[in-house]
Order: sequence, then C-alpha cells, then structure tokens
Amino acid sequence: MAKHKPKGRSWVSSMSFGTVALVLTALLVLGYLSIIVPPEKAWFFTLFGLLYPLVLPATLVLFVIALFRRSRTRLMLALALLPSLFFVGRYIQLSAPKDAAEPTLSVVSYNVGLFRHGPEGKDRLQLAEEVAAYVSSLDADIVCLQEFYLPERTNIDAWLKSHFPGYKAEYYMLTGKNWRAGNVTLARRQASAKGKEDFEKSTNMALWADIPLDIATLRVYNCHFESYNISLPGIIKKDVEETEAKLRRSIKERPRQVAKVLSGIDSAPVRSIVAGDFNDTPLSYTYLRLLRGRKDSFVRAGKGFGATYSALWPLLRLDYILYPGDLEAVSYRIDKVNYSDHYPVIVQFNESGRNTR
Repeated sequence: MAKHKPKGRSWVSSMSFGTVALVLTALLVLGYLSIIVPPEKAWFFTLFGLLYPLVLPATLVLFVIALFRRSRTRLMLALALLPSLFFVGRYIQLSAPKDAAEPTLSVVSYNVGLFRHGPEGKDRLQLAEEVAAYVSSLDADIVCLQEFYLPERTNIDAWLKSHFPGYKAEYYMLTGKNWRAGNVTLARRQASAKGKEDFEKSTNMALWADIPLDIATLRVYNCHFESYNISLPGIIKKDVEETEAKLRRSIKERPRQVAKVLSGIDSAPVRSIVAGDFNDTPLSYTYLRLLRGRKDSFVRAGKGFGATYSALWPLLRLDYILYPGDLEAVSYRIDKVNYSDHYPVIVQFNESGRNTR
C-alpha cells in the first residue's frame, strides 16, 4: 500500500518558506531605507545597510526557488529586489568602461592600518618602509593615506621626504605615548592652500589640500570618518551593551563629520575630490550625502567586486574616491596587498569631463 505524506507537511513547508521570504523582504526594504533615515534619529537603520551584501544574494536564491515552486511569494520577492537594480552596481561591476580617454591624473587612497596588520615577524617601522616602497611604485600624482603611524622619536618630515622622493607632503598627526598617527596627503606639486577639518571628541579627521594641476586647481579631501572600534573577538569577549554603545556612537558621529566636510566643500573656491576611509557602505546615509554633486570612481570605471576591507572581502566596501563631473574616471583598481586590513584604491582620471558609463 502506497504511503501518503501528511497533508499538514506541505502546509508547514509553505508557511516556513513564506516566513523566510517575508523576513528577507523586510531586511531588504530596511536596507534601502538606511540611505534616507538620518542616523541621529534612528541609528540602527545603518545596520540594515551593512547587512545588504548578505541579504541580497540570499533573497535572489529564494526568488529563484520561488519561481520553480510557483510560490505566491515570488511577486513580493521580485518587488523587493527591484530597487537593487539601482544599488548593486555600487558593490559589483561586470565590465569596465570602453574607449576611455588617456589618463592625465592618478589618485590613490589607502588606509594603512597603523602598520600593524602585516605578516608576522615584521615590526611596524619595517612594514611602514615596505608600504612606502609599494606606494611609491604606483607613481601616482596624488596619494591619500589614513591611519599613518610613526614612532614619536621619528622626524616625520625627514622620513616622508626620504621615503617618498618627488612628493610634497601635507599631514596632521595626533600624538600619544611613544607614537604619532594621522593622515598624510602626498602630491607631485606643492599645495597652494591646505587645512583640516577637526572632528569633535574623535581621533579621526579630514585633511584638505588645493593641488595645482595642468588645467586648474583641485581640492583633495583626505578623509577618515569615525571607526566602529569593534572586532569579532571583541564582540565575543565584551558585553552586548558596550558593543551597542560603540556602534551607536560611531554611526551617529559620521553624519556630523560628513557635514563638516561638505560645509568646507561648499565654501571652497575650487572643485573637490573626496577620498578616504568612510567606514560606511555604499548603502548608507553618509555615502549618499557625499555622493551628491560627485561621481563614484568604482561605479564609473571599476570591474568586479568593489570591496576594500580585506577581513570580510567581498562584503565590505569602505574606501572611496568620489570626484567632480568635470573629471572622467578612466580606470579603477584595487590591489590586494597584505600590508593592511584595507586594500588601496587606485584611480586614473582624464580632465576631459567625458564619461562612458
């Protein structure tokens, strides 16, 4: 006699599938909302934007399954996925631009991680020298370094001049016990003006320098916005309240820091590039604010995954070079070198102002 499956089993299966579909749909929608909800009003929305690189592929897989099963959830999943057509290109690009113009300007942004993330057995000063040799080999016109570190006893001007010949250096360092750390901007030409944006109660900062080019002057913002200051081992060891407090503080601080940079950009007499470690993803409130009036070099000239944080590659893209419309990004690459927990971003531009994407 043939055995029949209990009728309730298919009902339970459908309910479970529908529940998972509803949860993923909700997470996607909350991720989309993270770009418009101010973090000072609802800081936790940013977390849904962080989850987006995980939620999107899971929702796509579920949508395909729903199509084969002819599930009633397929329409809901399709509608939830639709806005991703506008966002997924910030994370992955399938092709580079064609017929790009010849580059006339190259820019690098690199969070060097205080020179403490290299191979075992190398001290920080040794790693700093290796990073300097690597960066010099890129032969860029402008270099923005974040989390740059040197021992307190080191003469910074002499060290930079020795390790970056041919560059003019602008920097600002915070001083601690036996150390100095901060941002460094290197350029082939002497800056005609320079300054910095201080962030209240923070070790992070944004440097700016007006760099003369062949055609005009370009203001370069070298930014390092508020870090989360947490790690997976730290989350495991510390209590939930402490981790939440750190998340809440960093998420609320970044929009204030971005506002200071944008205020400086608005009052600047020249066009501006904004580069650095934003500590936020492309699906975030701060990224969207910084993008207004500018273009994303990865979206315009990148190919493959845009993630720049090595520990969670290819999920997290935290480092950016955003540029004004009168430049054209003609090439973009990320070098997967193991000197830091971030990867460097290398972009070549042409000043023709023509874009092919």
